Amino acid sequence: MRLIGIDPGLRTTGWGVIAVEGNRLSHVANGRVQSDGDQPMAQRLASLYDGLIAAIERWQPAEAAVEETFVNANPASALKLGQARGIALLAPARCGLAVAEYAANAVKKAVVGAGHADKAQIQMMVSRLLPGVEFAGPDAADALAVAICHAHHAASRNAWAKGTVMAGAR
Repeated sequence: MRLIGIDPGLRTTGWGVIAVEGNRLSHVANGRVQSDGDQPMAQRLASLYDGLIAAIERWQPAEAAVEETFVNANPASALKLGQARGIALLAPARCGLAVAEYAANAVKKAVVGAGHADKAQIQMMVSRLLPGVEFAGPDAADALAVAICHAHHAASRNAWAKGTVMAGAR
C-alpha cells in the first residue's frame, strides 16, 4: 500500500510517498510544490492544489496524512498557513483518499523517538528508515516523516483490530 505524507506551507508544500509492505517501508517519491509569492492568494492556493493533485494522480497513494500546524504568534501568518493546510487536506480528499492528521510532535516522536527533534535529526532518521532516499528539500523530508508516522499508526491500529497486540494481557 502507498501512503502520501504532506507538510503544508504557503510558500512550499512538501510531499512524500512511501510503500508499506507488512512492517517494511520503502521510498517511492518525494517533492515540493511551490507558490509564487508575487501572485494573489487565490492563485498561490490553486498552484498548491494543482501540484498536490498531480503528485497524487502520478503516484496513486491509498491514504494521505497531513501535518497539523503549530500555533503561530503572528495571526496573519497563522491564517495564511491555515489556508495552505486546507489545500493539503482538500487535495487528497477530492481524490477519494482517507486523510489523517498528526501533530508535529507526534511525527517527530514516531520517526526520531523524541517529540522535540530538530530538522537534521528528522532527515537523518528518515534516511535510515528509507535507505537511498534523496530529498527534494527539507519540506519533502518532513512530508516523508509524516507518511512514516502514518504507517506506524496504521500498523498499530491494524494490530489492535486483529487482537495481536498484547493478546496475553486480556
